[in-house]
Amino acid sequence: MSRRGKTIVKRVVLDPKFNSELVAHMIRVIMKDGKKTVAEKIVYGAIEKVAEKMKEDPSKFVKDEKQFEDPLEVVSAAIDNMKPQVEVKTRRVGGTTYPVPVPIAANRQLSLALRWTTQFAGARHGMGMPSAVAAEIIDAFQGQGNVIKKRDDVHKMAQANKAFAHYAW
Repeated sequence: MSRRGKTIVKRVVLDPKFNSELVAHMIRVIMKDGKKTVAEKIVYGAIEKVAEKMKEDPSKFVKDEKQFEDPLEVVSAAIDNMKPQVEVKTRRVGGTTYPVPVPIAANRQLSLALRWTTQFAGARHGMGMPSAVAAEIIDAFQGQGNVIKKRDDVHKMAQANKAFAHYAW
């Protein structure tokens, strides 16, 4: 039994522009060295770029015969595509370490998806950060891109080690 106390879950302050918890979380993940206004400019710029792309070619933003109109819906759907369902954790049993697939909690799924988005957007060279974040979001919405590849790699690793699932406790 853990000796640590219960973690206190802080109430999320919604972002002022879209009044969205998801956008506020994106801003916090992108923020570096406490520069929140810079992070806000990046996230809001990315959402604006997604909206511009939606106006240019609305046919790219159809999923399951549903036409997306709002850029926040596209961002939300893209992040849902990015979320991994299982991950591999190592367990030590009898002097041997085994990679054990375990399901991921919803808040960790979101954190991983946003962390991967900022990581791969930062690795895209030749464009500003808002454009790179928007490109990652659009790619993820369409089921492609670096974040989706990373999620699939995590899922493949879990699938390959399914034999050790009984060690998850």
